Amino acid sequence: MTELLDGLGVAYIEGGWPGSNPKDEQYFAAVRDLSLQQAQIAAFGSTRRAKLSAAEDPNLAKLVASGAHVCTIFGKTWDLHVREALRVSLEENLVMIADSVAHLREQTGRPVFYDAEHFFDGFKANADYAIKTLAAALEAGAERLILCDTNGGCLPHEITAGVEAVRVALPDAVLGIHAHNDGGVGVANSLAAIRAGCSQVQGTINGVGERCGNADLCAVIANCELKLGLTCLPEGHLQRLTEVSREVWERINMVAPVNQPFTGKAAFAHKGGIHVSAVQRNSSTYEHVPPESVGNTRRILISELSGRSNVIAKLSQRYPQLTDATLMAAVLDEVQERENQGYSYEAADASFDLLVRRHVGQWRPVFDLVYYRVHGLGTAGAQTDLVESSVKLTVDGQARLCVAEGNGPVDALSHALGAALEPFYPDLKDLQLVDYKVRVVNSSDGTAAQVRVLIDNQYHGQRFGTTGVHENIIEASWRALVEAVEYTVLGLPDNRV
Repeated sequence: MTELLDGLGVAYIEGGWPGSNPKDEQYFAAVRDLSLQQAQIAAFGSTRRAKLSAAEDPNLAKLVASGAHVCTIFGKTWDLHVREALRVSLEENLVMIADSVAHLREQTGRPVFYDAEHFFDGFKANADYAIKTLAAALEAGAERLILCDTNGGCLPHEITAGVEAVRVALPDAVLGIHAHNDGGVGVANSLAAIRAGCSQVQGTINGVGERCGNADLCAVIANCELKLGLTCLPEGHLQRLTEVSREVWERINMVAPVNQPFTGKAAFAHKGGIHVSAVQRNSSTYEHVPPESVGNTRRILISELSGRSNVIAKLSQRYPQLTDATLMAAVLDEVQERENQGYSYEAADASFDLLVRRHVGQWRPVFDLVYYRVHGLGTAGAQTDLVESSVKLTVDGQARLCVAEGNGPVDALSHALGAALEPFYPDLKDLQLVDYKVRVVNSSDGTAAQVRVLIDNQYHGQRFGTTGVHENIIEASWRALVEAVEYTVLGLPDNRV
């Protein structure tokens, strides 16, 4: 992850709190062996404890021992926290801040950043004291003062007022902003702070963090570079933003929200026919920045809201016949009819392609089904959790009957179908089922409701989706599996990733 962020070109990577847990200490030991090109590593901690000198405080000692390029320590800025959390006098808190910063500067000879925890809440409660805490850190040698909206509840105009007041009181200070997202305005607050005079933003890739998260650095960086004309990354690195965002989601094993600004899969996705028509003429009509500027791509979605422009934009190069008005109307009528039944083609591009092929005469069945069966469902106490499936089919008059086991009925069906077809279509051995989702379409019907199955498939580096709808989840899954096979056998477009 550190090398990934360094490759993007971020300035500082905060690696954790040495002394708080063994994992963070291991990180600082391991990161010394990396040859970083851009980023500097920051170690995080707090000011000294109330009854210890800075030299006696074990947490400060761990910061020194970390060998990090920068030490970032937080201290109390809000008088409420000083009295209720630290339970020391306001004056003693100022001494704790100054002692800690001075000690780290003396022991490491490296920069110290001071995080003014709860600064904006403290500023609203007692502005004079909040600024005194900043002055204590600055006079002790802090290189930067980071103003924190730790509760994430302030609004942009409050951020602006706080930053401007600090600039007046401490004109020589280099300021930063650290905004949480509890009010849903973490990015907006960060941008407001930048415009008011902050030159450093603390946040996280994708906004991941405690409670509602931190300011999303992907949105902050893109807005700074593309809207405010500010340089955040080395030249040409902004185009890596989407790649890094998605890699981080993958590494932390979280599902990326499709509507994430700038880097989400839906950030430049167009669905309404009027929108698509306009985008085809001039992309700026419905895109605030070019998708390629942040490494993303434009997507044309197919749904009941689609018009001729959607279909033409998506498939006209592949199927020139779609310029025929009658044919186009037939495609759109079927899309609307099937979506009324519960189908959805927004994430099932392969299923939509097959629908169009049927209309333009470029579809054929790749096999004839005799039957499929699933065995072993609900066998409590069995020695194995595997499910067995059998598939009998014919290809060009030749019959095949295959039985396979799998982790559940869909996996078993997939294996049996593949085994039956591979002698006729050897390349199917490279078709992989990589994701499987189920949605209830009409929940008011209870257990008789239709379900929509969406399967993500991968073949030779290309990923595509197929879908099936039925009251029976096994049948819905079978339909999606069959369409994946048909799409592969009939020939994928040359659009590899």
